Amino acid sequence: MSQDPENLKESVKEYSKKLAKLGMELGKIQFSYKIEEKTSKEYWQHRIEDFKKYNEKGLEYYKQVHAIMNLVNKDESQMFLLRTSKFRQLSMTLIEIMKKIRENPSIIDPKDRQQSKWSKEIKKQITEHSDKCLRHEIDTNTLFREFYEKYLKKILE
Repeated sequence: MSQDPENLKESVKEYSKKLAKLGMELGKIQFSYKIEEKTSKEYWQHRIEDFKKYNEKGLEYYKQVHAIMNLVNKDESQMFLLRTSKFRQLSMTLIEIMKKIRENPSIIDPKDRQQSKWSKEIKKQITEHSDKCLRHEIDTNTLFREFYEKYLKKILE
Protein backbone atom coordinates (compact mmCIF):
# COMPACT_ATOMS: atom_id res chain seq x y z
CA MET A 1 0.00 0.00 0.00
CA SER A 2 2.32 2.74 -1.21
CA GLN A 3 -0.34 5.34 -2.04
CA ASP A 4 -1.82 7.67 0.55
CA PRO A 5 -4.83 6.28 2.44
CA GLU A 6 -7.38 8.72 1.00
CA ASN A 7 -6.41 8.04 -2.64
CA LEU A 8 -6.36 4.32 -1.91
CA LYS A 9 -9.83 4.50 -0.36
CA GLU A 10 -11.22 6.35 -3.40
CA SER A 11 -9.60 3.90 -5.82
CA VAL A 12 -10.93 0.91 -3.88
CA LYS A 13 -14.43 2.44 -3.87
CA GLU A 14 -14.27 3.00 -7.63
CA TYR A 15 -13.11 -0.56 -8.30
CA SER A 16 -15.71 -1.90 -5.87
CA LYS A 17 -18.52 -0.22 -7.81
CA LYS A 18 -17.30 -1.78 -11.06
CA LEU A 19 -16.95 -5.15 -9.31
CA ALA A 20 -20.47 -4.95 -7.89
CA LYS A 21 -21.87 -4.17 -11.36
CA LEU A 22 -20.01 -7.13 -12.87
CA GLY A 23 -21.19 -9.35 -10.02
CA MET A 24 -24.81 -8.40 -10.77
CA GLU A 25 -24.33 -9.15 -14.48
CA LEU A 26 -22.70 -12.47 -13.64
CA GLY A 27 -25.57 -13.32 -11.29
CA LYS A 28 -28.08 -12.75 -14.10
CA ILE A 29 -26.25 -15.17 -16.39
CA GLN A 30 -26.12 -17.99 -13.80
CA PHE A 31 -24.56 -21.10 -15.29
CA SER A 32 -25.19 -24.47 -13.68
CA TYR A 33 -22.38 -26.99 -13.85
CA LYS A 34 -24.89 -29.81 -13.35
CA ILE A 35 -24.69 -32.28 -16.22
CA GLU A 36 -28.00 -32.98 -17.93
CA GLU A 37 -28.22 -36.17 -19.94
CA LYS A 38 -29.71 -34.47 -23.01
CA THR A 39 -28.97 -36.00 -26.38
CA SER A 40 -29.65 -33.20 -28.87
CA LYS A 41 -26.98 -31.24 -30.71
CA GLU A 42 -29.04 -28.08 -30.22
CA TYR A 43 -29.02 -28.51 -26.45
CA TRP A 44 -25.24 -28.89 -26.37
CA GLN A 45 -24.71 -25.99 -28.76
CA HIS A 46 -26.86 -23.81 -26.53
CA ARG A 47 -24.99 -25.08 -23.46
CA ILE A 48 -21.63 -24.19 -25.02
CA GLU A 49 -22.86 -20.70 -25.91
CA ASP A 50 -24.26 -20.18 -22.40
CA PHE A 51 -21.01 -21.30 -20.81
CA LYS A 52 -18.95 -19.07 -23.10
CA LYS A 53 -21.03 -16.03 -22.05
CA TYR A 54 -20.73 -17.01 -18.40
CA ASN A 55 -17.01 -17.67 -18.72
CA GLU A 56 -16.37 -14.34 -20.48
CA LYS A 57 -18.21 -12.39 -17.78
CA GLY A 58 -16.53 -14.48 -15.06
CA LEU A 59 -13.09 -13.66 -16.45
CA GLU A 60 -14.02 -9.98 -16.62
CA TYR A 61 -15.11 -10.18 -12.97
CA TYR A 62 -11.87 -11.91 -11.93
CA LYS A 63 -9.80 -9.30 -13.80
CA GLN A 64 -11.56 -6.62 -11.79
CA VAL A 65 -10.93 -8.58 -8.57
CA HIS A 66 -7.26 -8.80 -9.52
CA ALA A 67 -7.15 -5.04 -10.16
CA ILE A 68 -8.63 -4.19 -6.77
CA MET A 69 -6.35 -6.68 -5.02
CA ASN A 70 -3.35 -5.22 -6.83
CA LEU A 71 -4.06 -1.82 -5.26
CA VAL A 72 -3.63 -3.29 -1.80
CA ASN A 73 -1.35 -6.33 -1.94
CA LYS A 74 0.68 -7.09 -5.06
CA ASP A 75 1.80 -10.56 -3.93
CA GLU A 76 -1.70 -11.82 -3.23
CA SER A 77 -2.98 -10.22 -6.44
CA GLN A 78 -0.38 -12.15 -8.44
CA MET A 79 -1.48 -15.39 -6.81
CA PHE A 80 -5.07 -14.50 -7.69
CA LEU A 81 -3.99 -13.88 -11.29
CA LEU A 82 -2.68 -17.44 -11.40
CA ARG A 83 -6.09 -18.67 -10.20
CA THR A 84 -7.73 -16.66 -12.98
CA SER A 85 -5.44 -18.31 -15.53
CA LYS A 86 -6.35 -21.71 -14.11
CA PHE A 87 -10.05 -20.83 -14.42
CA ARG A 88 -9.51 -19.91 -18.08
CA GLN A 89 -7.65 -23.18 -18.68
CA LEU A 90 -10.33 -25.29 -16.99
CA SER A 91 -13.05 -23.47 -18.93
CA MET A 92 -11.39 -24.05 -22.29
CA THR A 93 -11.08 -27.76 -21.55
CA LEU A 94 -14.74 -27.94 -20.50
CA ILE A 95 -15.78 -26.25 -23.74
CA GLU A 96 -13.74 -28.76 -25.75
CA ILE A 97 -15.43 -31.67 -23.96
CA MET A 98 -18.86 -30.15 -24.57
CA LYS A 99 -18.00 -29.79 -28.27
CA LYS A 100 -17.20 -33.51 -28.44
CA ILE A 101 -20.59 -34.26 -26.90
CA ARG A 102 -22.31 -31.83 -29.27
CA GLU A 103 -20.82 -33.70 -32.23
CA ASN A 104 -21.96 -37.05 -30.84
CA PRO A 105 -24.68 -36.43 -28.25
CA SER A 106 -25.46 -40.10 -27.77
CA ILE A 107 -22.33 -40.13 -25.56
CA ILE A 108 -24.41 -38.73 -22.75
CA ASP A 109 -27.45 -40.99 -23.24
CA PRO A 110 -28.04 -42.92 -19.99
CA LYS A 111 -30.15 -45.52 -21.84
CA ASP A 112 -27.33 -46.54 -24.16
CA ARG A 113 -25.97 -49.68 -22.53
CA GLN A 114 -23.49 -50.44 -25.30
CA GLN A 115 -21.41 -47.32 -25.14
CA SER A 116 -17.87 -47.49 -26.41
CA LYS A 117 -14.93 -46.99 -24.12
CA TRP A 118 -14.39 -43.58 -25.76
CA SER A 119 -17.99 -42.52 -25.01
CA LYS A 120 -17.71 -43.60 -21.40
CA GLU A 121 -14.44 -41.68 -21.07
CA ILE A 122 -15.99 -38.48 -22.48
CA LYS A 123 -18.96 -38.85 -20.13
CA LYS A 124 -16.57 -39.27 -17.21
CA GLN A 125 -14.53 -36.26 -18.34
CA ILE A 126 -17.52 -33.93 -18.53
CA THR A 127 -18.58 -34.86 -15.02
CA GLU A 128 -15.10 -34.55 -13.54
CA HIS A 129 -14.33 -31.34 -15.35
CA SER A 130 -17.60 -29.67 -14.42
CA ASP A 131 -16.84 -30.52 -10.80
CA LYS A 132 -13.30 -29.13 -11.11
CA CYS A 133 -14.60 -25.87 -12.58
CA LEU A 134 -17.21 -25.50 -9.87
CA ARG A 135 -14.74 -26.25 -7.05
CA HIS A 136 -12.20 -23.85 -8.52
CA GLU A 137 -14.78 -21.08 -8.71
CA ILE A 138 -15.91 -21.69 -5.14
CA ASP A 139 -12.31 -21.66 -3.88
CA THR A 140 -11.48 -18.53 -5.87
CA ASN A 141 -14.50 -16.66 -4.57
CA THR A 142 -13.72 -17.78 -1.02
CA LEU A 143 -10.16 -16.51 -1.41
CA PHE A 144 -11.44 -13.11 -2.51
CA ARG A 145 -13.96 -12.94 0.35
CA GLU A 146 -11.12 -13.62 2.80
CA PHE A 147 -9.01 -10.95 1.14
CA TYR A 148 -11.92 -8.52 1.37
CA GLU A 149 -12.35 -9.21 5.08
CA LYS A 150 -8.62 -8.91 5.75
CA TYR A 151 -7.82 -5.79 3.72
CA LEU A 152 -10.63 -4.07 1.86
CA LYS A 153 -13.21 -3.90 4.63
CA LYS A 154 -10.83 -1.83 6.77
CA ILE A 155 -10.06 0.53 3.91
CA LEU A 156 -13.71 1.10 3.04
CA GLU A 157 -14.79 1.82 6.65
